[in-house]
Amino acid sequence: MTEMDDLTPPYLRIVAELRRRITEGELSPGDRVPSTRQIVREWGVAMATASRALTALRQESLVRAVPGVGMVVTGAEPATPGRGARSDVRRVPMQGLSRDQVVRAAMGIADAEGLPALSMRRIATELDVPTMSLYRQVRGKEQLLLLMADAAFAAHRLPHTLPPGWRAQLETLCRLQWSIYRRHPWLAQVISLTRPLMAPHAVAHTESALRALAGHGLDQHTQLHLVAALANHVRGTAVNLEREAEAEQDTGLTDDEWMTAQADVLSGLFAAGEFPHLSRLTRSPVDLNVESLFEFGLQRLLDGAAALIGR
Repeated sequence: MTEMDDLTPPYLRIVAELRRRITEGELSPGDRVPSTRQIVREWGVAMATASRALTALRQESLVRAVPGVGMVVTGAEPATPGRGARSDVRRVPMQGLSRDQVVRAAMGIADAEGLPALSMRRIATELDVPTMSLYRQVRGKEQLLLLMADAAFAAHRLPHTLPPGWRAQLETLCRLQWSIYRRHPWLAQVISLTRPLMAPHAVAHTESALRALAGHGLDQHTQLHLVAALANHVRGTAVNLEREAEAEQDTGLTDDEWMTAQADVLSGLFAAGEFPHLSRLTRSPVDLNVESLFEFGLQRLLDGAAALIGR
């Protein structure tokens, strides 16, 4: 990455590096630049930071949005339509193919392009092996998704020691889960609360949450429903991560830019006076996003748990 002062905002560091790749020819006109998800993965930043970096490049006219493709370097049309090709998965000989390589390749595709892009044929193409060779390692897509989910949780293991107090322990677990969903936006589409995946590293989170509530006077029904409600809040909020990334990739607009573009529509909607409370909010807008929803909902659920335990 281009060297900059440590005080330089992260998004400007990303802008500088991508600008260098473009000006030095590593990325040619028509090439697709890294998506927000790829930037999150490569630089370890938040989705909002990745979006801000791409917006800055677009304002410099170095990149432009192509509907259905995403951001490409200004110039020629991309040679092949699609959500972007990946070349960071190492090609492997068929004889040396392992289950871990299959899972890692699948996660790389899902991280960069979402679950709709994931198929056994696509994974085989990434690994440069025959499609049927994958079935020696996984029975099919259902087992593959289970292995992917387990690997995602395994990469962010539970801390050996949790902070004292049931509330601090549950909050730690929820924040860890949130960071996993942020790292792998597709994961929220895979996880189910009523038909849970039997992924050992995910089940460990449920066990740890139940352990935090043990001995506080709650019956088993209440304990399980409370743990499920917390997990569902994290997962339910995280469902929006992939959809927002897809919308931004398809339109080339961040959430703030999209709202600005809808200003005339909103003005017309509120002009008739049918929505006075919403109309007042537009005069002094509240910053509502997935992060604020996660924080607000988490604290209110923990407040509710405190009330139950206090009884």
